[in-house]
Parts: sequence; C-alpha cells; structure tokens
Amino acid sequence: MTSTTPATGRIQLFDVDSSQIHSIGHDAATNTLAIRFYRGYGVNKVPAAVYHYANFSAEEFQAFKDAESIGKHFGAYIKPFPEQYPYHKVAEQQLAA
Repeated sequence: MTSTTPATGRIQLFDVDSSQIHSIGHDAATNTLAIRFYRGYGVNKVPAAVYHYANFSAEEFQAFKDAESIGKHFGAYIKPFPEQYPYHKVAEQQLAA
C-alpha cells in the first residue's frame, strides 16, 4: 500500500489494489474506517467519494487490508451491515477541469 497525502484532521488513506476502492484508512482512536471509492469505469475511473464507517476496530481493519480481495471483503463483511457500521459521506475528490 502506498500513502496518499493526509489532510489535517483527516484519516490518512492508503492506496489499495481494487477495481472499486481507491484507498482505505483507519483511526484507531475513534474506531473509524475511511474508504475512498472510485467513480466511473475503465479510463474514466477516478477517485471519488470518501465514506467513514463507525464501530470498526483495528483488528477488523487489519483483516480488511490483508484480505485477498478488498472489494469482496467490503461486499461480504462491511456493506451488508449498516446497523453495525453506520456510515456517512465525508468528501468528494475535487477533479481538475
């Protein structure tokens, strides 16, 4: 994983090898998972929205980042459980014109 530049007060994100997820990060102090998704497909695919998921432990984050497939892990263990991991949209990547 390579690091993206963190903004002050935000969770540092690390690039991952996934077709649907650009980068992930975790704040152990608040048990918050951060995910930046991609928008678009193929050559038009760009980093887009960042979402924060609550109640996500450091151990769960370790399992997520070590998963054979980040996207499949998200689809099986995080996305189906919004009551366990409530989420909200934090930001959208600013795109150059």
